[in-house]
Amino acid sequence: MLKITSVIALSLAVLPALSMASGGDHLKKGEKLYKSACIACHSTGAANAPKLGNKQAWAPLIAKGMDDMMNVATHGKGAMPARGGTKADDETLRAAVEYMVSRVQ
Repeated sequence: MLKITSVIALSLAVLPALSMASGGDHLKKGEKLYKSACIACHSTGAANAPKLGNKQAWAPLIAKGMDDMMNVATHGKGAMPARGGTKADDETLRAAVEYMVSRVQ
């Protein structure tokens, strides 16, 4: 558990730097995609989607790393379609994943 907590803390420490590096718009772009598409499942936990803000649900995903989370977001998993059923480009999709991860602080 300590290892997962450390990985989460490190991941969350990096996110503000990512946001500032892109002029603060990066996470806003992710939030916009989340609110237009991802919210349908990630706000309710539908089809076992990790709910936004649920540290326990997100911890094992964060522990696997951003590459693994992006693979799921890009290609889909279970009931989740590729790209969450959107036509979002890689940068916007990554911003949405980073936005959701940032909400488990």
